[in-house]
Amino acid sequence: MSNIKTAERDKVPIGQKAAFGAGHFILNILPGTLGVFIQFFLLTAWGVDPLWAGLLGGLPRIFDAITDPIMGFISDNTKSRWGRRRPYIFIGAIISGILFFLMWQLDDNASQSYIIWHVMVVQILFLVGNTMFATPLVGLGYEMTSDYNERTRLMSFANSMGQIAWMIVPWLYVIIPDSNTFNTQTEGVRTMALIVGTMCVVFGILPALFCKGIDSSHMENRKKINFKTLASNMKELFVGIVQVSKNKPFMKLCGATFLVFNGFQLVAAFGVFIIVFYMYSGSYELAGTWPAWFNTINAMITAFLVIPIISKMAGKWGKRKAFIISTALSIAGYLLKWWGFDKELNSKFNETGLGKGLNSAIGSIFEALNPILDDIGMSWFSIDPGSEIPWLIFLPIPLFAFGMGGLFTLMMSMTADVCDLDELENGMPRKEGTFGAIYWWMVKLGQAIALVLGGLILKIVGFDPNVTEQSLETMNNLRIADIVVPSFTAALAIWVMWKYDLTEKRAKEIKTKLIERRGEL
Repeated sequence: MSNIKTAERDKVPIGQKAAFGAGHFILNILPGTLGVFIQFFLLTAWGVDPLWAGLLGGLPRIFDAITDPIMGFISDNTKSRWGRRRPYIFIGAIISGILFFLMWQLDDNASQSYIIWHVMVVQILFLVGNTMFATPLVGLGYEMTSDYNERTRLMSFANSMGQIAWMIVPWLYVIIPDSNTFNTQTEGVRTMALIVGTMCVVFGILPALFCKGIDSSHMENRKKINFKTLASNMKELFVGIVQVSKNKPFMKLCGATFLVFNGFQLVAAFGVFIIVFYMYSGSYELAGTWPAWFNTINAMITAFLVIPIISKMAGKWGKRKAFIISTALSIAGYLLKWWGFDKELNSKFNETGLGKGLNSAIGSIFEALNPILDDIGMSWFSIDPGSEIPWLIFLPIPLFAFGMGGLFTLMMSMTADVCDLDELENGMPRKEGTFGAIYWWMVKLGQAIALVLGGLILKIVGFDPNVTEQSLETMNNLRIADIVVPSFTAALAIWVMWKYDLTEKRAKEIKTKLIERRGEL
């Protein structure tokens, strides 16, 4: 257990943690909503060809991958009275919110070619604003404290707030098509785009207003950022990226993140397909809101139970051990899904005294609640009091939630430690923005590969979402893939991190040397 007490000056006040967490909420709600709108509602509401919908989701990411490192370099070297990061966060949040709203103000009768070009062009502009917001925000988080354990506490708090987005996003599939809420799906998309865009502006500017990074006024070796120095800046950017890539602890973090996140994303949609097509025989109507409840409860358990536990584990056993333990627990959770998602076992459980009692209790609650939900226009949130609840699907959540809950909480905290190591080895300026950009580039690369490979796996197992009756062999193969793929990639991530050596003791030594060299920042 750590015996190094966090100095008062290194503690981040709760108000700053909340403001930084608000930024993380926006970091999740924007891509989450964008993915739902492009992958689902462009197809169902506007009838866009699936190939074009896929291209609209993938092609702008190429542009995004280029701008992230550039923005990281710019924010690392910016000189302003408001610091290196905060001006970009403030402006980027406003631009992102406005352009997200404008992206989805599409007429019901617009031609397919107009829709494609409108979403493509505005999305690219939106991604510029989002990069201005997201990359400096991540860099700001790395520099808000120099304490080994306070970094974990900060990222734990922020990621718990970020999980609120994943409690909301699954319900877009339920709310927007609800005829009692919106007249048409297109009206629902336009309205929800306004709400999300407004949230982006309101919550996105909070880190810029209230969070404090390091005092960079006397930071050495920063480059001039203007059009005249563009060529030399690109050379320095490349040098910085090379330096980052030679940082072995950081490369381990990137590799482990790519494996865990890519494995999770590969099968992210499989759970919904298994619930609908295996447990409810292809009927979205019978499946009702259970896919949304599954994802929401997963996010709630991750935010309020798993992440705080992981933070305690990191403080007691160190970040590397906490990652290995949490990732191993997630593998156990993935394996448990074989029984949790078995429709016969769920049926048998509902016939037991405990199952009947739980169903009766939930039925009574919603029998009283449903009229109120109808009156306030939230009928989409209701549960049929007479329905049997697939209780066992929730059984694996407390275990496999440790995978994603531990990943970003610990990896972002460890990346902050790596930034100290880089300053020790390569000097000023500190490169939190560049490290953040490269790290999240790996995350986005994983997302892009997952979209491609996920579709390939569906094709290999013979699954067709347009066919109601799937064969038992197909569904069993899909269930096996849903377990084996993330378990295998998580096991590889444990292997990658097994000899990660940037411990608390070493981090403390690095911090002491840096203070002796240039004083406190």
